[in-house]
Amino acid sequence: MARNKRTEIELTAYDDLFETDESRAEANLSRIREIPISEIDEFPDHPFKVLMNEDMEQLVESVSRSGVMTPATVRQKEDGRYELISGHRRKKACELAGLETLKCEVKELTHDEAIIVMVESNLQRSVILPSEKAFAYKMRLEAMKRQAGRPPKENASPLATNLSKGRSDEELGELVGESKDQIRRFIRLTELVPEILQMVDERQIAFRPAVEISYLSEEQQYTLLEAMGYNDATPSLAQAIKMKKFMQEGKLTDEVIQSIMQEDKPNQKEKPAFKDERITKLIPKSIPRGQETDFVVKALEFYNRHLQRQRGQER
Repeated sequence: MARNKRTEIELTAYDDLFETDESRAEANLSRIREIPISEIDEFPDHPFKVLMNEDMEQLVESVSRSGVMTPATVRQKEDGRYELISGHRRKKACELAGLETLKCEVKELTHDEAIIVMVESNLQRSVILPSEKAFAYKMRLEAMKRQAGRPPKENASPLATNLSKGRSDEELGELVGESKDQIRRFIRLTELVPEILQMVDERQIAFRPAVEISYLSEEQQYTLLEAMGYNDATPSLAQAIKMKKFMQEGKLTDEVIQSIMQEDKPNQKEKPAFKDERITKLIPKSIPRGQETDFVVKALEFYNRHLQRQRGQER
């Protein structure tokens, strides 16, 4: 009799557990819905760019043909609107395809949890620009630090981080597969002026020199930008370290920056022979760099001979 009673209790407990799982699954399904794109706001300070490239064209075609296969992730704001956490490319593709709604999964997340989900989902991209990593790492690190200062809860989200190691940069490094020093270097890039940061993204300036340049003031960076344009070259790591050292000693003047950028180095290019656009646009692109002056001199000699012949004919 006691055995039957025990079996009955075990079955009841199992049924309760099954019903709980079933209701949870139904609840998850109810969170996936079609939401008007007009009601979805971009994530504040979203660090990842939505590029209008061939991949986007293919995504637009796919969305036009089959709709959005993987739901975007949003959270509902206090004003009733939605904040897009992941799926910015899918949202843009829907807009370009002329769709009015976006299939979304609505999640209950705090702002810091939303930042972590946003960064994690976008770091899965095959190509990530240095500037994107820089601002994404900075946002996530700040969110992790704020979470570390909060007392743990029994039912805390698995996204929450209690930073058991005591160093948020070390934990972030482990999560994204970077050393803590590399995390710091990427975050330093957020101190670059936009024009130089863009040069880093376009691989015109190497990563490590860019990190050293980030310690210069905004005014000094713009002076360096002018010097790079004038000398048609970017600073080497040694030059960047030298400028940082002069800056720390309070000796980095405009003249010092120009002098450093005029030093000979492997990626130094010869200065253009002419700065007047009226002259440069008349020089064929087939003329090798460094031979522009010879071309102009020969052209002038030919023109002078032409004038002399004209004068001879007029006499």
